[in-house]
Amino acid sequence: ERGSAVTATDASSDTAQVSAPDSTIISNTVPADTLPAPMVAVRDSSGVVPIEDYTPGGTGLSRLATALLYGGSARIAVVGDSYIEGDIFTQDLRALLQEAYGGSGVGYMGFHTDFPGFRRSVRQSGSGWRVREIGKKGSKLRYEGLAEHYYVPSGKSTATYKGTDKVPHAATWDVTDVLLVAPRGGTVTVTTDAGPVAFTLAASADSVQCLTVNGVTASATVAASDSTIAGLGVWLDSRRGVGVDCMSSRGFSGLTLGQIDPALCRRMGAHISYQLIVLEFGINAMSPGQKNFKVYRQAMTDVVAHLRQCYPDAEFLIMGIGDRGEKRGGEVRSMASVPYMIEAQRDAARHAGCLFWDTREAMGGQDAIVEWTRGGFANKDYIHMTHKGGARLADEFYRALRRMLP
Repeated sequence: ERGSAVTATDASSDTAQVSAPDSTIISNTVPADTLPAPMVAVRDSSGVVPIEDYTPGGTGLSRLATALLYGGSARIAVVGDSYIEGDIFTQDLRALLQEAYGGSGVGYMGFHTDFPGFRRSVRQSGSGWRVREIGKKGSKLRYEGLAEHYYVPSGKSTATYKGTDKVPHAATWDVTDVLLVAPRGGTVTVTTDAGPVAFTLAASADSVQCLTVNGVTASATVAASDSTIAGLGVWLDSRRGVGVDCMSSRGFSGLTLGQIDPALCRRMGAHISYQLIVLEFGINAMSPGQKNFKVYRQAMTDVVAHLRQCYPDAEFLIMGIGDRGEKRGGEVRSMASVPYMIEAQRDAARHAGCLFWDTREAMGGQDAIVEWTRGGFANKDYIHMTHKGGARLADEFYRALRRMLP
């Protein structure tokens, strides 16, 4: 949902808007005396590994379902590590949901990527952006939201996004949103197929400003030069249907999400809201031989509680880690630590009162990574999915989601 216009340099244009609202609310975890019993992930008669619902009252995906049924539009964020890097899994999940419920465009994009050719769902280029990520030194002001990154212009900086027909519904979109913070004001130009629109930004260290350009387009370029601007992200979307944002951070464990600023996120949420936030983490928090993940379980429970302060209108789903291989006795088998991490993640969902999906079970369970690697669904590192594997897993997850949606 989007805010109302407050300023724009081209006041006569009905395609450009800048807005900066705010909001607040808070929620928490399930009391110990009402903690639900853990479920066992088993494929049902139709071959679906169901989503486990640990929400109080079994509300499941009611917010997402309501948004689709009555609002005609909804947004999902999939926040994770290198497992979904390059829009793997999310590009196919997005395509399936947009085919069923409508929508176009790829949603969230950063202003810079180190691997512009890896992602198939959009062609990204540009230069001149400094990347700031949570947990690393940067400016004194911190603007990491759900994506855990923000971007600062260095000289004349540009970011260009072009649609592609390699992925369904990704060739064009009809709303281009740019979210940023401008402590000293400045000017940003957004160019789509209709031409450039220059925006004059109000000076504010707290307000999240949203630059919106409406109109069907196959490309968008954002240009800025003021080094005090913090670019929070670009969203390439449609007015109706489903948006699925891929927010991947290589090497992250998910725990740094407990450090993002709730006030900033709520201000961002006034422009780009979520009905479902999926957390895909865990691979970077485990090591061979490890069996005790109680500390991680508690930390992820706290992360979900913190994220509820950031996005009070969203539902949360923890994805268990996918199967991961290790060499034992001269052959590759499932890493012995994997079931223990999945147990900890399921327990985190129970304590947090959210949803859980057993990714490994959906892949085939014990030693699934061996079959996936042989079939080209996973890389030879026996951890990460290929694009082919991402499509296979997306189909599994989509079928589980549809069980809970209209």
